[in-house]
Amino acid sequence: MGGDVVIIGGGQAAASCAAKLRALGYGGTVTIVAAEPVLPYQRPPLSKKYVAGELERERLLIRPADWYVEQNVKVERGVAASAIDPARRRVSLADGRTLSYDSLVLATGARPRQLPAAIGGDLPGLLTMRDLADADRLAPDLKPARRLLVVGGGYIGLEAAAVAAGKGLTVTVIEAAPRILQRVAATPTSDYFRALHQRHGVDIREGISLVRLIARDDRAGGAELGDGTTIEADIVLVGIGVLPNDDLARAAGLGVENGILVDGSCRTSEARIYAAGDCASLLWQNERIRLESVQNAIDQGEHVAKVIMGETADYDPRPWFWSDQYDVKLQIAGLNRGYDSVIQRAGSRTGSQSVWYYRQGQMIAVDAMNDALTYSIAKKVLEMGHSIPPEQAGDASIDLKPWLKA
Repeated sequence: MGGDVVIIGGGQAAASCAAKLRALGYGGTVTIVAAEPVLPYQRPPLSKKYVAGELERERLLIRPADWYVEQNVKVERGVAASAIDPARRRVSLADGRTLSYDSLVLATGARPRQLPAAIGGDLPGLLTMRDLADADRLAPDLKPARRLLVVGGGYIGLEAAAVAAGKGLTVTVIEAAPRILQRVAATPTSDYFRALHQRHGVDIREGISLVRLIARDDRAGGAELGDGTTIEADIVLVGIGVLPNDDLARAAGLGVENGILVDGSCRTSEARIYAAGDCASLLWQNERIRLESVQNAIDQGEHVAKVIMGETADYDPRPWFWSDQYDVKLQIAGLNRGYDSVIQRAGSRTGSQSVWYYRQGQMIAVDAMNDALTYSIAKKVLEMGHSIPPEQAGDASIDLKPWLKA
């Protein structure tokens, strides 16, 4: 099979799609358009080992440079796509060039949400954590005795807080919601990570609104909070979620609703245009969702390649996620949206536990903290379409392995 495939984006979905096309014997041209001046790289390590100085830049690369040469995959680095013309099947680049395509893949990812300018969201020196440039800006500032303020108690903010605390910084996390991780986890998981951070000296302030950021020496240097207190900081990092990069799709007339709308084949409203990864809004279990995870980016990118090669099966994701904070590895299987009850299970060693999510008595997700075995069992049971009863999930004396044969 031949023709021109253009992939817009420089992350995991883009690289996975290109690799799968070649693995399946695609003989046409494959071009990746990456706005950043680097080859496609992994993003999860940025807020963990990379910013901590424990991982070299080269090890972030999804594929080494020679792979692209050997596989005849062209990467246009440091140039953004500026427009899509579905009628002519052309992509305009910011440098004035155009690329023609037979199939176009949008793997444009997501961008950090910004604080409103009215409360200081446009102050110089304000940091986010999404790409390599963000990590490179933050890393030199992580020095002992400096003060870091993290706005937002989600996983990205907490991961950065953990790295900073480990390097001897004074760290404060402020969260407007009543508890950290409220949008993505149940209360027991929030409690676990709050206690973990507090043991490492991090000041966690929940249910506290941000009135405004304060400028010091012409850059972000602190915050005024809703309880009347003021926090001074040398570094201010904002981690309040992300927005899908769907502007190109919207301008081209594609269906967009909190992401680029795709069907079971990952096709957009234009038959020759696909979307994969954080930017894609897919229908899963009768609900529109975006799955912001490496696993989904890989799987969905590969699925697009299979569809281009003629496969007709629908994409059926099996969500899983992870987060590393201090010496704790959190592993999440399933998607906890719409849960109505939660069960806790003690782990086999100190500090390990799991949180099980149920909807109308059906297991839908599990958070496992330093409990790889429980995570593995739960993940496989979910993939089998089965459910472990709450009374068994919550009893640490019951062996769950037999459920793998159920």
